[in-house]
Parts: sequence; C-alpha cells; structure tokens
Amino acid sequence: MATRLRLQRHGGKGSPFYKIVAADSRAKRDGRYIDQIGTYNPTTVPATIILDVDKAVKWLQTGAEPTSTVKAILSYKGAMYKKHLLRGVTMGVVKEEDVETKFNEWVSGKEGKVLDHKKKADEHKKAKLEAVVKAPPKAKKVEEVVEEPAAEETQNEETVAETAEETAAETTEETTAENTQENAE
Repeated sequence: MATRLRLQRHGGKGSPFYKIVAADSRAKRDGRYIDQIGTYNPTTVPATIILDVDKAVKWLQTGAEPTSTVKAILSYKGAMYKKHLLRGVTMGVVKEEDVETKFNEWVSGKEGKVLDHKKKADEHKKAKLEAVVKAPPKAKKVEEVVEEPAAEETQNEETVAETAEETAAETTEETTAENTQENAE
C-alpha cells in the first residue's frame, strides 16, 4: 500500500480549509484517510498551519511520500529537518540527545525570522498607506491633460465652424436664386 501525505479539502466555495492527512494513494482526494497530522488554512493572513511534527516524521520514516504542497509545509514547520536529524542518528553521525536541542534551536531561529518578516511586511503596508494618503489627488493631473487637447479641439472647432458658415452661405445663395426664378415665372 503506497501512502501519501496530502491535503484534504474542506470548507465552502471560495473559502478553502485543508486537513493534512496520511492516506492511501488510491483513495479519493476527500475520501478515507489513515491519520490526520495537521490543518492548513490559506485564507487567513498569514496562512495558519497546525502540524503534529512527530506524527509527520513518523509517517515520513515509514515511507509516506508527501505531495509538493505538503512537502513545502513540512519543510516550513521543520518536519523534514527533524527527519534528517533522526536519519543521522540511525547512521551514527548525530547523538540522539542532540536531535531535540538542534531541532528546538532551529525552531526558535525560524520563529524569529518569521516574526521579523511579519514586522517588515506590516511596516511596508503602513508606508504604502501613508504614501497613498500623502499623495496629491489625481484630479489635478487629469485637468492638465484635458487642457492640452481642449486647445486643439477649439482650433478644430473654429475650422469646422468656418467651413459650416461657408457651406451655409452657399446654400442660402442657391436657395435665394431658385426662389427668385420661381417668382419670376
């Protein structure tokens, strides 16, 4: 039986919510699963990921293959790193006591980076908002653009008006001449 770590979709239309599950590869996407190892909610900002790292490592060690999205989530949460450390224990490269300390150091460093990233993102949003508030209204720029074509339009209108006057004068002369001929007869 080939086991996969994958996402199982829940939630309504337009608001997805996923369970991270270990399931038989032949099972339907939202069908039966063997074990739930976490949840993933992409609609929140930032996305909410709850993961039981020990369960995930257990499934990875037994040969379950994660999908690309789940692999990214496991890497983000440190399950892939912990699996790597535990493989080092079986090979005799790393001591078992050092695994938890190295993993905890990695997690604390990761949390610091995530918090720094969130602070920078918040500062960037605030700076953008302040720039929008301080920016002059765009209506003035539109008026300047409108004034230039307006001058050209008046010149065009004058030439159109002149040609219209000439045409009107010609038509009135013709109609007057026709009227005088009819009256003479």
